[in-house]
Amino acid sequence: MSQRLPEEWFIEDERTNAAIAWLFAAVLALSAVGNVLAGELVTATAAGVAVVVTVVPAWVGRSWRRTIPWPLLALTVLPFGLSAAELPFVAGFVRSIAVATLALLVVVTLQLTTTVRMTPGFAVWFATIATLGVAGIWAFGSWLSAEYLGTAFFETNTELMVFFLTTLVAGLIAAGVFVWYFRRRLRANAARRPAGETV
Repeated sequence: MSQRLPEEWFIEDERTNAAIAWLFAAVLALSAVGNVLAGELVTATAAGVAVVVTVVPAWVGRSWRRTIPWPLLALTVLPFGLSAAELPFVAGFVRSIAVATLALLVVVTLQLTTTVRMTPGFAVWFATIATLGVAGIWAFGSWLSAEYLGTAFFETNTELMVFFLTTLVAGLIAAGVFVWYFRRRLRANAARRPAGETV
C-alpha cells in the first residue's frame, strides 16, 4: 500500500460536515472578536488565523461544502473555548494546545490546497516543528503586546521555557492525531479501491 494519499485525502465534500465546519469557523470568529475586546490581541490573532485557514479549502475549491473534516476543527476550537472559560489552573496548557492545534490546522491546509504530500513519519516531524515555530511567533507577539500595549506576559524565563516544553508535548500529541487520521484514511481508501487497483 502506498504511504502517500491522493490529492484530496483530507477534504470532505458533504453537507453535514460542511455545516459543522462552518459553525466552528463562526465560533472561532466570535472568539477572535471577543479576545480583541478583552485586550488579548495575540489570542485574537491566532483565532483569526484559524478562521482564515479554515475557509481556505472552500475558497480554493470554489465550494462551501469542501471543508476540513469537522473533528480536526473541533481540536482547534476546543482550546479557544477553554480559554474563554478562564480557568487559571489550565491556562498555560490550554495556550500550548491552542498553538499546537493551530499549527496542525496549517499543516492540514497545506496538504489540502498545495502540491505538498506527506508520509506519516514526515507528518509527525513537520507538525511538531510547525508547532514550535508557531510557539515562537506566539511568544514574540505576546512580548510585543506586553511591551507596547501593557498586556500580560511570562513573568520569568522559567515560565517561558515551561510554555515551550508543554507546547512541544502538545505538538507531539497533535502530530499523533495527524498520523492516526492519515492512516485511517489510507485504510478507508484501500477498502474502497477495486481489487487489483494500486495507487
